Amino acid sequence: MSESAAETATQQETADEGRMGLIDHLNDLRKSIVRSVVAALVGMVACYAFAQKLFDYLMLPLYKALPEGSTLIYTAPHEAFFTYIKVAFVAGLFLTSPFIFYQFWSFVAPGLYKHERKWLIPIAFFSAAFFCTGAIFGYSIVFPWGYKFFMGFAEDLIRPMLTMREAFSFAMRLLIAFGVVFELPLVIFFLARLGLVNAAWLRKKRKYAILIAFILSALLTPPDMVTQSFMAGPLALLYELSIWVAAVFGKKRPEKEDAEEAGANAKAEEADETAASDPEASSEAHEEELLREDAASSDEQDDDDGDEDATTERKEDGYAPDDY
Repeated sequence: MSESAAETATQQETADEGRMGLIDHLNDLRKSIVRSVVAALVGMVACYAFAQKLFDYLMLPLYKALPEGSTLIYTAPHEAFFTYIKVAFVAGLFLTSPFIFYQFWSFVAPGLYKHERKWLIPIAFFSAAFFCTGAIFGYSIVFPWGYKFFMGFAEDLIRPMLTMREAFSFAMRLLIAFGVVFELPLVIFFLARLGLVNAAWLRKKRKYAILIAFILSALLTPPDMVTQSFMAGPLALLYELSIWVAAVFGKKRPEKEDAEEAGANAKAEEADETAASDPEASSEAHEEELLREDAASSDEQDDDDGDEDATTERKEDGYAPDDY
């Protein structure tokens, strides 16, 4: 009892310390944004000397897919300069991503208990690692297939003439999309720690998650089945990893509640399978259930009517209810 009381007191103290007003939250948000922007600018300055080499490396899959004789162009005097500035800025973001993610999670920290805040540094590190892994996966696997698909429309009389700005924007859109998608396990980890999701709920929604994965891949990748599968497949695997993360690191609920929820889910799944495999049997079972409910309701009504008739007869014989 004493240990439980001490733990409750500690959590209450932490919660009281974590209560902040709206102005305090806005000040923390402003500080986090300013620190992140400053870190990104410092990274941009450090990477600008390598901007041209970084751009050439980023465009390497495109160079290999271009028809013979085609090259990138720029159509404005300042386009190449500003494109290299953007390359340096993006490189600075990747370089300082652990610090930027730490600022983001630090802003969320006041909503956590003291013993949960020890996860901030590991979460920031893994956030950056997952983001960079997603970008590398998109660059090394999806870029070659995507560029090959689009350059396949070139003919003798139709030659691709891509500008530096367009090529860089297309590459950044895919890199960021894959980086964000690979953050799914960490998002589920955070939601599971807050008790908003659990492994059982994630398993129940698996089929919808796979459908959403293919829809997102269709929206974010080039319109061919290969590149879409390259995003949808890893996203489905990351969802399975997220289920494991929620089971291991999520808040533990009482076993009774878990058993009741598991039983309800099993009954619901069994009913869905029955309806899908044999609609007529499902309809008949539903009708039988309604008939049983009507019969039970009729029996209750008959019992009530019988009690009222007995009371009326006793009154006519001169007996009052109080005599019994």
